[in-house]
Amino acid sequence: MNAKELAAMIDHTLLKPEATLEQIRVLCEEAKQYHFASVCVNPFWVKEAAKLLAGTDVKVCTVVGFPLGATTTETKVFETKDAVKNGADEIDMVINIGALKSGDSETVKRDIEAVVKAAEGKLVKVILETGLLNDEEIAGASKLAKEAGAHFVKTSTGFGNGGATVEAVRLMRKTVGTDLGVKASGGIRDQETAKKMVEAGANRIGASASVAIVSGGQGSGSY
Repeated sequence: MNAKELAAMIDHTLLKPEATLEQIRVLCEEAKQYHFASVCVNPFWVKEAAKLLAGTDVKVCTVVGFPLGATTTETKVFETKDAVKNGADEIDMVINIGALKSGDSETVKRDIEAVVKAAEGKLVKVILETGLLNDEEIAGASKLAKEAGAHFVKTSTGFGNGGATVEAVRLMRKTVGTDLGVKASGGIRDQETAKKMVEAGANRIGASASVAIVSGGQGSGSY
């Protein structure tokens, strides 16, 4: 896999709460330059990113129920509709982790289904926060996301307990088969790690150190 192919799999990410307008502009310029798959920004910045990336091959991705997943389904639905209205092409939603760990699979599934419906055909990635889950829960959550009509399962928010691991990515890919995408995110800061995630089954990478990854360097991004 060459750098160009890897770049096309990266969601160039800036989700820090202190992110400024200038930083969002730089993020979008880098995404255009390297032809990353998308920029992933907080909902407030969606409209600006959509404006900056209009007419390019870079998508606008945003987050819903972020970073805890503990908002109500109705809140996630509103966030999703608002994001799409503002120009989002992709939605990365956090599952209801507490409901999952309580054994309430039906609530988790309904939560995802509602966001998928609200996204009106836009790509929906379901963040599991694998660092908080055991293998059985990771597999179960991946299966629920598939049943609910999501398009991707994703490892982590980057704000939780641990980031992406090869083991989690492999388990997620095994569970969803070839029907869904798998996004590895959290702690991926160099090309070697990114490639390991792809080898394990990821076909999308979430990273803030995207430029360092495609240029073969080492990034300092926390996401």
